[in-house]
Amino acid sequence: MVPLITPYDEHGRVSEKSTASLIEYVHADVSALMPVLSSGEGWRLTDQQWSDMVAFTVAHSHGLPVIAGVQAADTPSVLHRARTAEALGADMVAATTPFGAGVGQDEMVAHYRALRGGTRLPIVVYNEEPVSRNRASLVTLLRICGLPGIAAVKESSGVPELTRALAAAGTGVPVLQGWEDKVASTPGVDGLVGPLANLEPGMCNALLADPGEPLQRIVDAVCELFGLFRDDWYLRVKRELARRGVIEDECAPPGGQEDGS
Repeated sequence: MVPLITPYDEHGRVSEKSTASLIEYVHADVSALMPVLSSGEGWRLTDQQWSDMVAFTVAHSHGLPVIAGVQAADTPSVLHRARTAEALGADMVAATTPFGAGVGQDEMVAHYRALRGGTRLPIVVYNEEPVSRNRASLVTLLRICGLPGIAAVKESSGVPELTRALAAAGTGVPVLQGWEDKVASTPGVDGLVGPLANLEPGMCNALLADPGEPLQRIVDAVCELFGLFRDDWYLRVKRELARRGVIEDECAPPGGQEDGS
């Protein structure tokens, strides 16, 4: 699955032309489109930028499911964007926990329970730390997977032991690896959601089909080449896409909040 970057024009608006071109570039090799996640700078977009990117992705989806990312500081804010995604025609939402190092594990469960009660869309649990400043434990993830309407877990903790244990738990909820360099060390995952899919979706599919060390080393080297493990990975993906002529050179900074990663 591809966590789409968000292309801007010279005025800081989301470019529908470049969004459509990017989807055209990757759609044949991916199973879902995931706009406005971390690679799409979802945590720092204005409401207008966020809504435009979701709407443009739905409009040019080639029939693929659209899973809208929601990264916001608190449960009411996440619910607001989840309902907006529903109104815009998204098929699912992928949501982090509320922001803050002090968010407890019970609060995380209550957060996802509230999301399920507040939107009809299935929920992809996005377990990460750089943006939210916290992450769910294995026990918490198992509790969340027991809630109705949980469609998948994007497991971006970066801890292979946690990912393997969740994949082996038999919850019936698909586990998606969120780091390209962790695929070989997490056998049993059901998919991959990483920024490399914006550039080389076929390579990501090959790694999933044959998650061994030889191909993992190649993927790691390609990620290093493009700077995908750096803090500004999303800008680096956009620059490479612009170099390839997939998007216009539209890397103007968004008008939202500052980088939270």
